[in-house]
Amino acid sequence: MSSDIFISPGFPEDQRPVAARLFWQAFSGKLGKVLAPEEKALRLVERILNPDFAISALDREGRLLGLAGYKTRDGALVGGSLADMTAVYGTFGGLWRGLLLEVLERRIEPDCLLMDGIFVAESARGRGIGGTLLKAIGEEARQRSLTRVRLDVIDTNPRAKALYERSGFKAVGEEKTGFLELLFGFSSATRMEKQV
Repeated sequence: MSSDIFISPGFPEDQRPVAARLFWQAFSGKLGKVLAPEEKALRLVERILNPDFAISALDREGRLLGLAGYKTRDGALVGGSLADMTAVYGTFGGLWRGLLLEVLERRIEPDCLLMDGIFVAESARGRGIGGTLLKAIGEEARQRSLTRVRLDVIDTNPRAKALYERSGFKAVGEEKTGFLELLFGFSSATRMEKQV
């Protein structure tokens, strides 16, 4: 990775809109039908991103190039509540969206740091940022005295799966979406773990 890229806990507050846009670019294929329209989705994501559960890659000027999030018992990069959903989508819109997204919720396990998304700006890809962020996530797990990192990768994202495999993650299970494939746009998710 280039020496002009800096890994930092959290993300600068002035980069919150950038983080929301990068998140949406990475996950709109999976969440687009539920969180549409895009303008509201961006407003929700910008509102709920929590820098306390993030590690970012920044350039010399402090611009966000990439971000890895994680989830613990204390919170997550992408948290939020029903109140956040209804503030953006109204009572009915927030309620049905919240119920559908609950299907994607993953449980925290003992001794495990659960990843809550990783994304790199298209203009910064190919510079080793994704791998460096994964190493930083492993270090975060060690600092928390956890023994492994877990993530889930959908079948429509083979590029991400290849990155995880190069970074030492191993497939340990698979979950099918069944009829929800029509809504979320993927038929299965592979659970991957790495010992740290």
